[in-house]
Amino acid sequence: MIHLRHKGGLLVRVGNAGFGHGMAHRLLAGGVADRVLHCAHGSAGDHLAGALILQVPAEGGQPCVRRLGEYAQLWLDSRDITAGTRLNYKSVLNIYWMPHLALTRIDLITPTLLRRIVAGTEWTSSGVKRNAIVKLAAIMRSAVGDGLLQKNPAESMELPKRTKKEVDPFQLAERIIDRLYQTEHWPSLIYAALFEFLFFIGLRISEALALQWQDVGTVHIRRTVALGELKERTKTGSDRFVLLNQRALRALWFAKVYADRRLLGVGRVTSTPHVLPPSKGQVHVKQTSNVHHQWRPTLQVLGIRYRPPYNCRHTYATMCLMSGLNPAFIAQQLGHSVQMLISTYARWINSTSDWGELEKLENGIKSVSEQTRRL
Repeated sequence: MIHLRHKGGLLVRVGNAGFGHGMAHRLLAGGVADRVLHCAHGSAGDHLAGALILQVPAEGGQPCVRRLGEYAQLWLDSRDITAGTRLNYKSVLNIYWMPHLALTRIDLITPTLLRRIVAGTEWTSSGVKRNAIVKLAAIMRSAVGDGLLQKNPAESMELPKRTKKEVDPFQLAERIIDRLYQTEHWPSLIYAALFEFLFFIGLRISEALALQWQDVGTVHIRRTVALGELKERTKTGSDRFVLLNQRALRALWFAKVYADRRLLGVGRVTSTPHVLPPSKGQVHVKQTSNVHHQWRPTLQVLGIRYRPPYNCRHTYATMCLMSGLNPAFIAQQLGHSVQMLISTYARWINSTSDWGELEKLENGIKSVSEQTRRL
């Protein structure tokens, strides 16, 4: 849950993106278990005939040995995770592990077998490879906890090092915003307000797209939009207050003017509770492609090197740091930990405070020298 607050008393409630239970059930339909019947082993269906999926525990109450495809589906169904996380797990499992291991008893999966699969897979990046191993290891870890395995076979797999993404903020935010406001197609002007809001408030895109008028003037910002669904939680799952500056307020003012004009129109959707709705006949933006369609051409016209809209958030963070704001305050605004902020934006923290820190050292040297002379 996020709280946007302006020193004049304006509060705005924003939300975090996620999915309802209906979406989660639709994602599970045709999930990992179904992939078992269509895996790369050719006659998988024949092998499963008469012994399909649900197995009866052995006598004596000992847990039965399950195939990986079955156990993975059971594991997914039992997890309290967002639909986005569920979809990520399902995709990774179906692409990289189920074709090889869906019908394999999990107690027969060895580190050597996993290494053979990893070696024979053409990975698109080290990050994808790392993610696939981590996902499988999490499921195997649960199998150990359930008493189905003595040891996690994925635990000994070497993980590729994390590739740290370079923070690449914009230096020409004003030009981008001005260009977006110059469009002659007035319904598209809402995207100008959206990007001005993102540049000067630092919200995640999903949080900004979920902002509703009923939340303006109240205490909470608590929704996000992802995969076309609304979720009453933030990415981090924690509340935060976000202070509104004058530029963010200007974007909200324009969004209000836009909403009033839309009410007078004759389109399919003239009224929407969302502050930053799509220009077409929808209640809220369901696909980020709508945002990209406005973003990319603008950068091309201005001759600005392409970076994704998420970098508006980086731009806000670096502007705050270069203006000398307290890192703890900035972290709270962004919904980061201070440690995450420092590790992500260390270059800007250093560049804005290096001389000040050096001055502290100079003062310290003078103080120590004076004390030494007294001795």
